[in-house]
Amino acid sequence: MTSTVPDNALDRIAAGDAPVLETLLEMNLDAAERSGLDAETYLLVRLAALVAMDAAPVSYLITLGAGADAGLTVEKAQAVLVAIAPVVGSARVTAAAGAIIRGVLGAAALGDPSVPEPRNG
Repeated sequence: MTSTVPDNALDRIAAGDAPVLETLLEMNLDAAERSGLDAETYLLVRLAALVAMDAAPVSYLITLGAGADAGLTVEKAQAVLVAIAPVVGSARVTAAAGAIIRGVLGAAALGDPSVPEPRNG
């Protein structure tokens, strides 16, 4: 039966109830393991795939965050963008650069204490 009561998904996620996010995380961990690639190569391939599919800023943020944890350099990430530009096109690479910036700025804004709290009511 479908509930008609408004549901606060963020509260559920904060409480640890995030089946979609958990499934996505498991899928990514499985794919990384099954690929046989080292962590850096795997993340560079993911970056190229994200550009090719015009991914959302949060997708870049997650991949580049994992890349930072794995020691991926900005120079290598930029090299991937240069390498794939002739295949995916300069417009797609430019859009990806913008999405990366929006993802990073969005994450920074979420952690910024000067951002006002949402109003209730």
